Amino acid sequence: MGGLPIENTSTAISLSQVPKDQKSAVPDSKPKKKICCACPDTKKLRDECIVEHGESACEKWIEAHRKCLRAEGFNV
Repeated sequence: MGGLPIENTSTAISLSQVPKDQKSAVPDSKPKKKICCACPDTKKLRDECIVEHGESACEKWIEAHRKCLRAEGFNV
């Protein structure tokens, strides 16, 4: 087959080449802390509420703690 030679090019792109607004769509590799040590403030509020009022009365604190954990990279 005649014609132009084909160059061998890599199709991989590094994160530095991804536009800044698209980097957030790439998940972090691992959380930086153990789950037991992440979000101590929301964990304390959640636990105190559950002890005093029961789990069903503390949904807002439970969800706040889950939201914090997700922000730290945990899949909860």
